[in-house]
Amino acid sequence: MIILGPLFNVVYDLLGLYKFCLVIYVVLGLLESFNIINKYNTAVYTVHNFLQSITEPALGPIRRVIPPISGWDLSPMALIFIIYFFQGVVLEIIKKLPS
Repeated sequence: MIILGPLFNVVYDLLGLYKFCLVIYVVLGLLESFNIINKYNTAVYTVHNFLQSITEPALGPIRRVIPPISGWDLSPMALIFIIYFFQGVVLEIIKKLPS
């Protein structure tokens, strides 16, 4: 029982970190598409590939359900809402744990 509180805190924080990585991935994609940053730069390419490798496994199934609307990919926004939901669930579990 003593380990459950810190474990759920770590899960909550990891969900927040994943949400942050998702936002950075979307912003980086927008900056690349508007040619503000060079996607052939080694640092940008490395960061983009890392973020793509951790976000695409979650975004792929959502894209099959929610197709792009007028060229806009809404799957990152849906995933952020899903992460908010699971963070709320974890927070409620943390509140219910005995101190």
